[in-house]
Amino acid sequence: MPEIRRRTENLTKALRRAGVRITRQRAALLSVLAEAEDHPEAVELQRRAEEAVPGISLSTVYRTLTELETQGVILRHQFAGTPARFEHTETQHHDHMIDVDSGEVVEFANDRIEKLQAEIADALGYEIVHHRLELYVRKKRAKDPQG
Repeated sequence: MPEIRRRTENLTKALRRAGVRITRQRAALLSVLAEAEDHPEAVELQRRAEEAVPGISLSTVYRTLTELETQGVILRHQFAGTPARFEHTETQHHDHMIDVDSGEVVEFANDRIEKLQAEIADALGYEIVHHRLELYVRKKRAKDPQG
């Protein structure tokens, strides 16, 4: 089964478990979420879903996203100074860099960072059960060759 179809089915099952009716608009939203490889905010998800099925309200998008988050099948990211963004949970662990100028969100994974975090927690007598790393970045400016 193709990955996007499987994700869509998992999102659909999560809503059904919660007793939420799957309307055409919600089905379109679930497809958009399953296809998303970026971190869209609710307004962008509504825009994408409306391309397939007009008439989805922003309140339906928010209610659906809240239920999916409660069911543990999507993650809500609240990066500083930006609207909440969403991604499905069927991804490998990764961290985020947020470009403070453009708002672009870049996913990355780094074994050295993961190992260092575990070492720090261990040295302080803890083990990591969950973590989230967000780096707020800006593109480097080209150096002036004159000086």
